[in-house]
Amino acid sequence: MSAAATTALASLLVCTPAVAFQQTSSSPAKPTFRSAVDLVSIAAVVRDRHGRFARGLRKEDFVIEEGGARRDVVEFRSDDNAPVRVALLFDVSGSMRLATRLEDARQTARQLLSVLRLGSAQDEAAVFSFDMNLQSLQSFTSDPGAIENALSRVAAYGQTSLYDAIALTAEETANTRPGDRHSRAVVVLTDGIDTSSRLSPEKVSALASSIDVPVYVITVASDIDRDAMEREYSLTAKAESALQRLSHFTGGELFVTSAPAHESMAARQVVDELRHQYVMGIAATPGSGWHALSVKTKQKDLSVRARSGYSAEGRQGS
Repeated sequence: MSAAATTALASLLVCTPAVAFQQTSSSPAKPTFRSAVDLVSIAAVVRDRHGRFARGLRKEDFVIEEGGARRDVVEFRSDDNAPVRVALLFDVSGSMRLATRLEDARQTARQLLSVLRLGSAQDEAAVFSFDMNLQSLQSFTSDPGAIENALSRVAAYGQTSLYDAIALTAEETANTRPGDRHSRAVVVLTDGIDTSSRLSPEKVSALASSIDVPVYVITVASDIDRDAMEREYSLTAKAESALQRLSHFTGGELFVTSAPAHESMAARQVVDELRHQYVMGIAATPGSGWHALSVKTKQKDLSVRARSGYSAEGRQGS
């Protein structure tokens, strides 16, 4: 992002309106996104030119820049089999009633859950749904029965506030206990159509990446459905582009699926990436606004995916 763009984005974040959050009872909450006061955590997935995870890297192998200036890595760990915490966020807008989209989303979620180590008190999952509001159907748990019960209660209705819901779910997922080593992510299951969000994709991307929660988006519309959506809304490609920017900005990924095999591959990739991360910490720069980050390795043939910045509003930290 350019300096002018990041400055404008920071101003927009300060002025972002509150959005609704419901957890069985109605209780509006304004999303606030802050990391540790003195330390900015950066989770990075590193692959070689063949797409394989790059293992055995040390902190000296990484180059982190903030606004073009080199930053020292003050904390570092390599997770090769990390426990995982995943928030499943279901789109339950009216368009998800079409064809088998909602059931396809459930099956995709089950594919992902089958890869997790639930029941072992290591991995955890939660279930959220959204239309105009965000609903918590199941808080984070390692109980597979509780998760399956929540999946059975996912029902389609209403309009879509996709980006608002992602922002709030990212905040819920970011809440951790001291010493918690879980790799965290939000996995959005949607047909990709947003009709009523007040937060733009860019603002949600910045908010989510500022707390180092990657957002993975899995679209579940078939090729036939997608053609129909494009004719009806004339925005399928535009919506995908926005979702792709959002996911990449947070260190996640967008998957466009139209068959069970695609959904299975997407689910496995999400969990594999969360298990194989390098987690680094840099000292937060004093001062308000958006701090753009670049994370690379000294080995030019390796690619790195990580958060693209953090936000600091009137205080040290983010």
